[in-house]
Amino acid sequence: MLYEQHLNDETFMHRALLEAKKAYLKGEVPVGAVLTLDGQVIARAHNRREELQDPTAHAEMLAIREAAAKLHSWRLVGATLYVTLEPCSMCAGALVLARVTRLVYGAPDPKAGAAGSITNLVEHEALNHRLSVTGGVLQDECSAILKQFFSELRDE
Repeated sequence: MLYEQHLNDETFMHRALLEAKKAYLKGEVPVGAVLTLDGQVIARAHNRREELQDPTAHAEMLAIREAAAKLHSWRLVGATLYVTLEPCSMCAGALVLARVTRLVYGAPDPKAGAAGSITNLVEHEALNHRLSVTGGVLQDECSAILKQFFSELRDE
């Protein structure tokens, strides 16, 4: 069972990486997200802050909005979010408020991560909902695209 879960996690993280590559090609910070329910993708998104000039247009927020619209419900109970970078506090808070059941992320974010790196909002005992968290799935691949993006920015 754990082996099957690991394979599913990698499969869906590969899909999130495809979303991150879309962001990269647009000059956005390359973060991608895929939201699943019952083993099916119900939403996918990538960062679009520059494109939309919207500070909340993170991949996670866009995927949550798409899923809620598709399901006609703000409650995403049973859903799993796969994201290439550990969520920030805004996105972690939205995951809690949306009642997402599980979070799987690729690369940790030591500067803004709110799923264990600088704080742990998604498992905070004072909140009325907590997520199950798995970090480090395809971490090398998820980190590599971010490193490449920021390296190219510095070279400009």
